Amino acid sequence: MDFWDIASYAAWIIAGGMLLFITLDAFRVSREYDEDLLMSSKEGVDELLKGEKDD
Repeated sequence: MDFWDIASYAAWIIAGGMLLFITLDAFRVSREYDEDLLMSSKEGVDELLKGEKDD
């Protein structure tokens, strides 16, 4: 095996790890937050404005 074969396998392993992380994170977020909160942009704006007022 030459360098490029090893680099190719390493890239596939890294890509698989990233896919696993993204999938697990999506399940964690969907369990932790309500779908209405995730789909609404108003709550995000409210959180940003609340943080500015606290300073």
